[in-house]
Amino acid sequence: MHIGPRNDYTVSNIVTCDGHKLPWSNEIRYLGTYIVQSRQFKCSLDYAKKSFFRSLNAIFGKIGRNASEEVILELIRSKCIPILIYGLECFALTKEVI
Repeated sequence: MHIGPRNDYTVSNIVTCDGHKLPWSNEIRYLGTYIVQSRQFKCSLDYAKKSFFRSLNAIFGKIGRNASEEVILELIRSKCIPILIYGLECFALTKEVI
């Protein structure tokens, strides 16, 4: 993966000692944060949003309308919000990322 002004140039694959080719990728996952190929350092929030809604739907699927609003909000605050905000301090948020 390339980050910088030459990010869109094509280069040959890296070959290991065994003869296996390592293909280039458009994004990588590092410590749960997805870094995207770009001119500047960018991270993707798509996977975090998907995981957030997956956990939100799991909570609603288990409790449905049986719990009070306070219990539902506390479950969301304690289980779902940390999934969404994990790693946000490592990069600057822009309008296009959100």
